[in-house]
Amino acid sequence: MKKLYKATVTTSGGREGHTKSDDGVLDLDLSKPKSMGGKGEKHTNPEQLFGAAYSACYGSALLAVAKKHKVDIGDFNVTATVTLGLTEDEELQLAVILDSYLPGIDIETGEKLVNEAHEMCPYSRATRDNVDVTLNLLLDEED
Repeated sequence: MKKLYKATVTTSGGREGHTKSDDGVLDLDLSKPKSMGGKGEKHTNPEQLFGAAYSACYGSALLAVAKKHKVDIGDFNVTATVTLGLTEDEELQLAVILDSYLPGIDIETGEKLVNEAHEMCPYSRATRDNVDVTLNLLLDEED
């Protein structure tokens, strides 16, 4: 693999600790949500960070695919909903829903872009066959 970029982030204390990137840009306290036995403090958690990273990466893949097909996707957005749950064997497992809002795009074009972006996105490739990922296409009501 030809290296394009490397990020180094160190977390101490696990889910109730602190995470910091080597360049200091990322510098956050972490806390468990109340639903997981945490105090519910106003700090982020691994699932939120993963959702932010995945939605940004997938959004960039959508832009690249749209450009390739000469489609203007305008003021689009991607929302990642990350769920942490338990399997039947009581093992922790992630699931992700990616909602892609593509205003002004027809269904056929939108589905093509969403599916191709999922093939291109490094996060989608990294999670393939490991994490259930659901792709949703959201369009304007009149489309």
